[in-house]
Amino acid sequence: MAIELNGHALKQGDNKEIALQIATIVQDIRFGSVEVVIHDGRIVQIDKRERFRLGQQKDSALAGSN
Repeated sequence: MAIELNGHALKQGDNKEIALQIATIVQDIRFGSVEVVIHDGRIVQIDKRERFRLGQQKDSALAGSN
């Protein structure tokens, strides 16, 4: 079974490549999560969820409307 990551397939034996891809994904996210799905001891899927925080822009807009 192979994992597809960024358009190219990784075989189960490519542990270093999989680890590098996960590290790259983690470095690129400012807020969010990375989920590694494992079935029968094998990585079958990697999900990236990225969040975008509005921060002070939302709070200051509300304060100005009062």
